[in-house]
Amino acid sequence: MPRPTPELLPEVLEPLLRHYLPGSGGAKIRDFARTTRGFATETYLFEVEDRYGSLPLVLRRPPEMSLFPDYDLLRQVLVMRRLAATDIPVASVAWLERGETMLGSPYFVMNRLEGEAPGDFPSYHSAGNYYEATPEQRARMWWGCVDTIAAIHELDWKALRLDFLALPRHGTAPVQQVVNYLDAALTWACAGAVPATYRRAIGYLRDHLYEPERVTLCWGDARMSNILYDKDFQVSGVLDWEIAYLGDHEADLAWMLFLDWASSEFEGHPALPGTPTRAETIAYYEQRTGTTIRNLRYNEILAAVLLSVPLLRMANRVQLPPDMDITGFCTTRIEQLLD
Repeated sequence: MPRPTPELLPEVLEPLLRHYLPGSGGAKIRDFARTTRGFATETYLFEVEDRYGSLPLVLRRPPEMSLFPDYDLLRQVLVMRRLAATDIPVASVAWLERGETMLGSPYFVMNRLEGEAPGDFPSYHSAGNYYEATPEQRARMWWGCVDTIAAIHELDWKALRLDFLALPRHGTAPVQQVVNYLDAALTWACAGAVPATYRRAIGYLRDHLYEPERVTLCWGDARMSNILYDKDFQVSGVLDWEIAYLGDHEADLAWMLFLDWASSEFEGHPALPGTPTRAETIAYYEQRTGTTIRNLRYNEILAAVLLSVPLLRMANRVQLPPDMDITGFCTTRIEQLLD
């Protein structure tokens, strides 16, 4: 089947909704719109209206150009379904279709969680609910994010049957697996022409491989912008599980701190009042989890390399304006940390 354009998606989706949602024979789609959040998966928000009322839903499908070499919707669907029995507030997946579908690609539909997430563009330090909050409310949002990361790391991934998130074809140890995956993914994203900074970063990561104190479920995209907050600035939803994996728990904390740096210092403005410092965040996480952070620099380099994979893929496959360097913040942070 041909892939419908965003404009045609509601027309193609309505019959599927009537099939998958019992009793919704007269269902109509309202307010169908693509969200600007995220870029590794196309995400659309909409309302389904029938004689029973209105139901807010979300449609996710792969982008036309894959941004990761091993992209698989099933991976994130399984993570959400298996986290549904935990205290992590994730969306409920209504259904998933793979292979040949009416939408021309795999896709899934899930419920829409209530709440508002801080923004990426412009960053939450310059607009949106975090920007508009008081310093006390910002601190509550920040610690809510850190508490969520810690709660994810406390989950028993074996009991939740999340062992499929390991990367055994890339090595025998968790950190080694991630580094080997990144090496291969960079070569794929850049068609073999990996920039010098990223070759240097992979060399550093290889030379400093270590055994993590504990292996946990890593959210992979642990950041303020993937948390939904309610009106009291409490966590109401945890989003985006595309790159979840099994690895060192420090990686998620490093990812959060790296992207906060990119959202404030790199953009040329200070973090907003009420935002805890890097040192305070590390100390809080250590106290919350009873562990000591030992490899944060390593994991922040790893985070910048991982985030560069989809950005380098876009830069190498899409004709961007000459003055647009979408990987600049990753390159800058890697060079700072290596130097």
